[in-house]
Amino acid sequence: MPEPEIRELRYFRAVAEDLNITRAAERLGIAQPPLSRAMRQLEHRLGVDLFDRSGPRLGLTAAGETLLKESGPVLDALDSAVRRTQRAGQSSGGLVVTAKPGVATEVLHRIVTELQGELPGVQVVVSGFGEQADMVRDGRADVALVSRPFDDHGLETELLYTEPRVAALPARHELAAREVLAADDLAGIPAPRWSRADVAERNYWSARPDDPVDGPIVQDSSQLLEVVAFGQAVALVPQSMAERNIRPDVVYRPVADVEPYQMLVVWPAGSRSADLAKFVEVAVRRSGGP
Repeated sequence: MPEPEIRELRYFRAVAEDLNITRAAERLGIAQPPLSRAMRQLEHRLGVDLFDRSGPRLGLTAAGETLLKESGPVLDALDSAVRRTQRAGQSSGGLVVTAKPGVATEVLHRIVTELQGELPGVQVVVSGFGEQADMVRDGRADVALVSRPFDDHGLETELLYTEPRVAALPARHELAAREVLAADDLAGIPAPRWSRADVAERNYWSARPDDPVDGPIVQDSSQLLEVVAFGQAVALVPQSMAERNIRPDVVYRPVADVEPYQMLVVWPAGSRSADLAKFVEVAVRRSGGP
């Protein structure tokens, strides 16, 4: 059977996502007739109908639903391979490592410092909340330091360390007088919302995921602490972050029954890079916590 072309798969996904030839053609920057012909040609190659054209609106057949689901990882893997190949051919092509500012970058500093003699070409990319796993998957980075929760499909992982999370409270908050808190103590109190956080991440950073109260959206840990200091929210933070951010207008209290904070090193599944293996080895060895 003739295999579909990559271009045809990209065209198909645009049509399948929009279920409208005109809008898909506009997205792709091509005319509608060539796109329609490409879809007919793809169906002919595969020997199945991908689209249900019997109703007033375009729909997907069972075969079309399957191709939409299965083609995404294939195209993502191709894009990742292209990016890694291009970077490998550049004169500055060294291991690209990413982490978000804060606890992760502090750990990363120690790892990179130890590796300077053995892997002098390591490039560090400081990225935003929730970006690290995607950057490794799509080839923008070779390895990342990531805290749970995150989507780990297509990745291999190694736990580096675990530490408690504590509640960051305004200094004058009534709960600041308590030595230890429980998650139920934070019921009804707004929690900061991390920009770009998905449902799993939002639930993790809320002490009461079954009954969350949304506070201000924050971009980084500095903004989070200001939100807390002004009394706009109470936040769960890693204990190490609390220890590094002692200030008169914020207090930290243990919360006995929330999940701990975990830091992991992640890399593409199946990678056989010697430089990557060395990085992971050093990361695990230096994983005594922040």
